[in-house]
Amino acid sequence: MELAKYKACICEGSAEAAIIDILVDNDLLIFTREEMLNEEVIRCRNAKKFEERYLRKEFADQVSVIRILDSRREEFRLSKAYENKIDVINVITAPEIEMLIIHNEGEYEHFKRSGKKPSEFCKVNLRMHNVKSYEFVKDYFSDPQTLVGAIKEYRRTENIPNGEYCLSDLLKQ
Repeated sequence: MELAKYKACICEGSAEAAIIDILVDNDLLIFTREEMLNEEVIRCRNAKKFEERYLRKEFADQVSVIRILDSRREEFRLSKAYENKIDVINVITAPEIEMLIIHNEGEYEHFKRSGKKPSEFCKVNLRMHNVKSYEFVKDYFSDPQTLVGAIKEYRRTENIPNGEYCLSDLLKQ
């Protein structure tokens, strides 16, 4: 994955933001916080609003927009003025970011047989009710190596389409 000098890391939800914060703060990603726009995870899913808030500044170099999301179909169309200066990289966490918790708990096989959505499985079977909250994820993965292990296990077990990026692609090797 080739990234530009400047990176905008856009996360779909709180759980995704917590995961990126853990990884970047522990120097486990292929980019640093200092390379990120405003040195923070951005929570803005609308391309037009993103342009207004973050791209009105003059950038001498390209900007890589790294979107962490669970939907393969979500549109992010930037205006023509930016299409040659911005490259958009989608990092897919389908079906849901909660899969990292399921993998970490060693419950992947039970999950597959359950027929439940990952968030529902976490609530009912694992009795973890706030798995989508920033604070829960930050606390649950307080050991960053546990998070890295879950990301690698997700990569191993999921059928990731060719050309699609997942969280493991952002990890330093």
